[in-house]
Amino acid sequence: MKETSPMLFRETAQKYGSRVAMRKKEYGLWHDISWDEYFRTVTYVAAALISMGLEKGDCASIIGDNCPEWVMMDIGIQSAGGTAVGIYATNAWQQVEYVINNSESKFFFVENEEQLDKWLKFRDNAPMLKKVIVWDLEGLRHFRDPMVMTYQDFLEMGKKKAEEDPELIKKRMEEIQPEDISMLIYTSGTTGPPKGAMLTHKNLTWMGRAITHDNPMNDKDEVLSFLPLCHVFEQLFSVLGHITHGYVVNFIESPDTVADNMMEVSPTVGYAVPRIWEKYYSTIYIRMSDATWFKRLVFHLALKIGRKRATLKMDFNKVPLYLEALYWMAYFAVFGKLKERLGFDRMRIAYSGAAPISPDVLRFFQSIGVNLVEGYGQTEGTGVTCVSRVGYVKFGTVGPPLTGTEVRIAEDGEILVRSPSVFKGYFKNPEATEEALKDGWLHSGDVGEIDEDGYLKITDRKKDIIVTAGGKNITPQFIENKLKFSPYINDAVVIGDRRKYLTCLIMIDEDNVVKYAQDNKIQFSTYKDLTTAPQIRKLIQGEVDKVNEELARVEQIKKFTILPKKLYEEDGEVTPTMKVKRKFVNEAFFDLIEAMYRGR
Repeated sequence: MKETSPMLFRETAQKYGSRVAMRKKEYGLWHDISWDEYFRTVTYVAAALISMGLEKGDCASIIGDNCPEWVMMDIGIQSAGGTAVGIYATNAWQQVEYVINNSESKFFFVENEEQLDKWLKFRDNAPMLKKVIVWDLEGLRHFRDPMVMTYQDFLEMGKKKAEEDPELIKKRMEEIQPEDISMLIYTSGTTGPPKGAMLTHKNLTWMGRAITHDNPMNDKDEVLSFLPLCHVFEQLFSVLGHITHGYVVNFIESPDTVADNMMEVSPTVGYAVPRIWEKYYSTIYIRMSDATWFKRLVFHLALKIGRKRATLKMDFNKVPLYLEALYWMAYFAVFGKLKERLGFDRMRIAYSGAAPISPDVLRFFQSIGVNLVEGYGQTEGTGVTCVSRVGYVKFGTVGPPLTGTEVRIAEDGEILVRSPSVFKGYFKNPEATEEALKDGWLHSGDVGEIDEDGYLKITDRKKDIIVTAGGKNITPQFIENKLKFSPYINDAVVIGDRRKYLTCLIMIDEDNVVKYAQDNKIQFSTYKDLTTAPQIRKLIQGEVDKVNEELARVEQIKKFTILPKKLYEEDGEVTPTMKVKRKFVNEAFFDLIEAMYRGR
């Protein structure tokens, strides 16, 4: 069998047939979709695209929230020999226009009226598009446009074509080569316009096996799909691992119901970006602060035992029998019930990826019996370069390289990667490709070191390292992660390049700070009022002081400013995976930064 996504998908679909492949929740009920139905729909999508003129290698784009239709279109485009291009549902129309035109997409699948409106704003500037297909018709029943067709009509066309020519899709699938581009994933553009990373079929099929080899998955597993499907992190589990092993993918009702759906599904494998794990941690912390003194006492006692055990395990030390016995008592009394309430009770492994997580958050989840491990990688390496193995999580590292992946450290500390998962380059951008790929090695742009056990430790982004006026190199990520461990701090940006001392812009955790204000009768009417209240500044100062105690003098935050507004992806301030765009924030809040360096 050729190493291509469609061939792997076809093999898995034939193997599992009537078994459940996916579930989606609609109108309060979960609906099953079998592998047979999944395969049939993909065939119709591919047949319709071919009949409408999709040539091998052409791009087709998809925009919308996670749902079965999204992945059926994704695999359908690839099965027709095309290149699938995902677009973030939260992108502004100008960003959508950029991706459509840069990728030269011939077809555009849109979820609903909101997404269709984005296309309508730039329709005259996208001459390459042949057709726009809409799958959720709410508010569009009477909409008519020669360029637009419904998903239902589109599938009917595909069904007719597939019945007329039963060998059509099989022939097209067999024409696809492992080195052909299967997917363009656009980077979130923290420094400039997004770049389309070209991932091949070989990249995807290799990664589908690799991520489930070092921490095995099987067809009995279940995952919950809620991160954006156009991000490689979600693709790893909702598509690549899924078509490799045939487990069940459950799709959330909406982005607002993640916590409820997590409890209903109770997945066996979990994954999320650090911001979500941090939010879970702070929610537990705040809930416990509201509990009775007895419950608080029992929880903190259990946590003390859990932390002691986790610290030993994460430093590869033996856990004494008495401590193991105490831990299981704490688990049955406290942690087991807590995991059940969160929907983590069946979770044998959970991943944090797409951005660095605070080691303290990682230790907290390990302490309560959630096997949270950190992975490291980038889109250009199909998502994963290193990952910790179950039972071998080492504190402060992202684990050893995936089996079959080589990692070395350049003279300047940059992490270099060689692997079958390394991408083909950036679409229509040879200069950026040359910069990223040299002599078969991917230059990651991250700085790190490999320890005596072969575990990789990330210190920072190469371009983010701060050199103070005194010539001292500071890694801001390390300090920021310590600050984010506070339940009252959502994010932090440390500043100090060529400055005499470090300062920090702080984004508060609105839910927890609002609760603190209510509990302490602090008056406020707007978000800005909340951030400028003296009592809130004092609260955050206390959190900054705690972190400063753990840092060398040169690393300590001398001044901070609480941002008076929330940061939004739509305003270009954070990426879709909730990473702060450091350069943008530095420019947007230049006056606030300068004020911290005046008069000292």
